[in-house]
Amino acid sequence: MKNDGAGTRTERDSMGEMQVPQHALYGASTHRAVLNFPISGLRLPRRFIRALGLIKLAAAQTNAELGLVDKAAAEHIAAAARDVADGKLDDHFPLDVFQTGSGTSTNMNANEVIAHHANRSGGEHKVKIHPNDHVNFGQSSNDVIPTAVHISAAVAINEALIPALETLKASLERKSKEFWGIIKTGRTHLQDATPIRLGQEFSGYAGQIERGIARARYAIDELSEVALGGTAVGTGINTHPEFARRATARLAELTGLPIHETNNHFQAQASLDNAVAASGMLKVIAVSLTKIANDIRWLASGPRAGIGELELPAVQPGSSIMPGKVNPVISESVLMVCAQVIGNDATITVGGQSGNFEINLTMPLVGYDLLQTIELLAAASRNLATQAVDGLKATSRGPEMVERGLAIGTALAPIIGYDAAAAIAKEAASTGKTVREIAREKTKLSDAELDKILDPALMVEPSADRVGAGGG
Repeated sequence: MKNDGAGTRTERDSMGEMQVPQHALYGASTHRAVLNFPISGLRLPRRFIRALGLIKLAAAQTNAELGLVDKAAAEHIAAAARDVADGKLDDHFPLDVFQTGSGTSTNMNANEVIAHHANRSGGEHKVKIHPNDHVNFGQSSNDVIPTAVHISAAVAINEALIPALETLKASLERKSKEFWGIIKTGRTHLQDATPIRLGQEFSGYAGQIERGIARARYAIDELSEVALGGTAVGTGINTHPEFARRATARLAELTGLPIHETNNHFQAQASLDNAVAASGMLKVIAVSLTKIANDIRWLASGPRAGIGELELPAVQPGSSIMPGKVNPVISESVLMVCAQVIGNDATITVGGQSGNFEINLTMPLVGYDLLQTIELLAAASRNLATQAVDGLKATSRGPEMVERGLAIGTALAPIIGYDAAAAIAKEAASTGKTVREIAREKTKLSDAELDKILDPALMVEPSADRVGAGGG
């Protein structure tokens, strides 16, 4: 390394000399990538850089344990890698997401930063730490980067998404209990259906999120299988046979997740199938959130000319021209998040099939989109819970409409037969009378019998054993 003035210094890599900013901890390879990829200004997220730091830390400790890297040098590498993991050196990771498809530029960025940082701050050791010979020993970009994709996403799901989903599930369960006594008209095909408890609707939403949490845990299981140890093409060339098992055990300890070496390095490096599977699980969560957010905004539509069965918390003015308007803005933000997540899944799917033979070539993009998906879902889920669901109130509109609903005639079908019940419902619709009024005119059922049969509380659970069946 040669200082060529206050602004830059001269660094060398296998292609020759490069002028690198004097303050930068990275070297020639990274600066070439800075110049090669002025594409988007998007950077790999903090969680990804943290995962890279943890991988380099675990690798250094493992290589020292195996006697492959000088112990003192490995200790300085590990300390520098810990600083990377802790976010102390983020300013030295300038590369664009849209770069070499293997993420080699970012792997070398980490190698150079760790080597330079260790050499500057590590004190005396036998050899000058080299980015390739020491920091990257026993590794390749082709196994490090997919491992970083997996670990960063698994940690994000565990630390951010699952807790947010648990918050939303708890909010929906509280509303289910609060609304349990409220019976309203159900809807299918946007048409009136048999009565349902408002609390039952919300238990359905809570059930979707409960299953979403299970799907998120499945995604963690998929991502916990990592490629580390396969080096260039999956054969493990230039690494120790014990390296992957020991290094991944360290990563499991560092993350608290069941990180483990894949039992087939060739599939782990030739594909991103695990990441595609995890994205698919996250897409399902987005689909669930879309249903819940849409239902809430429809049920709160109005308040006078819409369904109006829910009252939204007023979090901000809804219109720049119409005073007093309150819009379902939290639901709308969730819907936009879910659209982005579904789009990310499409990108990840295309990315997963974009490679040839022994390597996938969209790893930085898949890592970026996967992490964005997780962070967006986590933020949107928590915000939906705290800004919308927690403040929802039920209006009197739902219970008031039950008696006027035509589908309550369904309860008459086991007693007088489907055709007769349908005729009553049709006459009620054409005359504006209630099903009860027409049934009183057209059947021999007494008022007491009609009260029992048309009791909304019996329509929200299995009840044929209590109201009987006849068909006459």
